[in-house]
Amino acid sequence: MPSQDLYQRFSLAPGGDSMAEDAPVSPESFRRPAAMSTFRQEDVEDHYEMGEELGSGQFAIVRKCQQKGTGMEYAAKFIKKRRLPSSRRGVSREEIEREVSILREIRHPNIITLHDVFENKTDVVLILELVSGGELFDFLAEKESLTEDEATQFLKQILDGVHYLHSKRIAHFDLKPENIMLLDKHAASPRIKLIDFGIAHRIEAGSEFKNIFGTPEFVAPEIVNYEPLGLEADMWSIGVITYILLSGASPFLGETKQETLTNISAVNYDFDEEYFSSTSELAKDFIRRLLVKDPKRRMTIAQSLEHSWIKVRRREDGARKPERRRLRAARLREYSLKSHSSMPRNTSYASFERFSRVLEDVAAAEQGLRELQRGRRQCRERVCALRAAAEQREARCRDGSAGLGRDLRRLRTELGRTEALRTRAQEEARAALLGAGGLKRRLCRLENRYDALAAQVAAEVQFVRDLVRALEQERLQAECGVR
Repeated sequence: MPSQDLYQRFSLAPGGDSMAEDAPVSPESFRRPAAMSTFRQEDVEDHYEMGEELGSGQFAIVRKCQQKGTGMEYAAKFIKKRRLPSSRRGVSREEIEREVSILREIRHPNIITLHDVFENKTDVVLILELVSGGELFDFLAEKESLTEDEATQFLKQILDGVHYLHSKRIAHFDLKPENIMLLDKHAASPRIKLIDFGIAHRIEAGSEFKNIFGTPEFVAPEIVNYEPLGLEADMWSIGVITYILLSGASPFLGETKQETLTNISAVNYDFDEEYFSSTSELAKDFIRRLLVKDPKRRMTIAQSLEHSWIKVRRREDGARKPERRRLRAARLREYSLKSHSSMPRNTSYASFERFSRVLEDVAAAEQGLRELQRGRRQCRERVCALRAAAEQREARCRDGSAGLGRDLRRLRTELGRTEALRTRAQEEARAALLGAGGLKRRLCRLENRYDALAAQVAAEVQFVRDLVRALEQERLQAECGVR
């Protein structure tokens, strides 16, 4: 079960259930694309006529636009750039380049298409395929009834899109109902489109990648527990989506975010008879094989496409099935309404940024503490060497001058104080490492104390050097006087 500290990490995202919309916690998550992305340094409005706003997020606004000359309609996503590396406002260029690099690489009927990219002083503008059919769940909620055949027809399209991504070692990491859209809901056979690649990542073989992002209701246990991530995380999300699609109920959703995460980590779900009495065993088996805690035992995308429920699509007809299917559509409608009213969309990027930066700061602080400990060890060795040298000089000069003796005693006293300060600083550093859970709150205070201590040690060392130099000069003067 995940620790309370982990829940505190997730709780850094204020206002809404989303944990993040862009990534990364570890240095691996910030890898730059192989080649620097190039964006058109032109005014987008010279080429496109901007229309109504379609949606907005923490650092992005999406507007409908029309290409001048051709009249083709697209969606323009204005992403606010981060102006300063230290700023928390806006999206870093590195993260924008990662999203653009992935979008430029993918071309599939069930995935949104990137048409062009523009850049100005404040924004990067992605010209995307216009997906105007709305969310899949909203479309299905409007239907009077829903059969498993209809559900699998749409699910097959989702699987096809994810299979294409996984074939390129790309993980979406944010599969959820609001990111599954219809190109045109009025078409005879509406086409699914997967959207929002803000936290998508390439999964590189032999490279460990960890992160905490996504929407709590749909994230895999390995995300909750901050374990290495891979393509398997998407398969868990598909399992959750399928469960909701067939029942209108969410398998892990609790009263609080912490309860939701606890349910996910414990894989605490069941097939309530109220929701699944008319659901086939094949469909339940499909879900069971996806909602597996161990990613290695979880069904892959290729295996899911070969599952009998997806391949065969044969259903038994029962007398009560139409009624139950209508009820399922009603529940899906209730779920859709509830999710839209209770989960603000695209509002958590900044909060994720804060969390990822905290993790970076913690890692940097730990590295800094290790460096400081190394420096203290070196300082202790130097102090010991200086002390030994001072004792030797004290022995040679003990009969020389009473004043010199007093100076040497004072030197030993100061060296003792320095040693005490070093010991105390080492204990504080050890306590800081053991209390890493509270490092976030005490980091600034510890850094100030360590900086002051380092300055004091440096001053004491300088004092010792100056004193030794003075003693050496006095000794030379004394020797000259004797001669």
